[in-house]
Amino acid sequence: MEVRAFARSLPVSPQKIRLVCDQVRGKDADQALAILAYMPQKGAGYVSKLIKSAIANAENNFELNRLDLYVKTIFADDSFRLKRMKAGARGRYKPRVRRYSHLTVVLDEREVD
Repeated sequence: MEVRAFARSLPVSPQKIRLVCDQVRGKDADQALAILAYMPQKGAGYVSKLIKSAIANAENNFELNRLDLYVKTIFADDSFRLKRMKAGARGRYKPRVRRYSHLTVVLDEREVD
């Protein structure tokens, strides 16, 4: 049984959040949370919060055991961009792009033999 959780419009660029996602893909859910707790990146907090939400969804809505869950799929997509400008030398301006991202986590049960 797959359990999905989504986080929309996170104020971190998708490229930076993908680096965090690559570290926890395929790991057990509790092991992934332990790894994320010691990562210094800003995106690690968002990923950790989303995995906790997916675990809570699995336990409450689908009555799955927390110990059997693992991170089957996790990915970050591009969201909207805020385009701003900063004044530059000699009357010019320098564009600044603030990127946002969407994050998706899919947890699944490990098959017990």
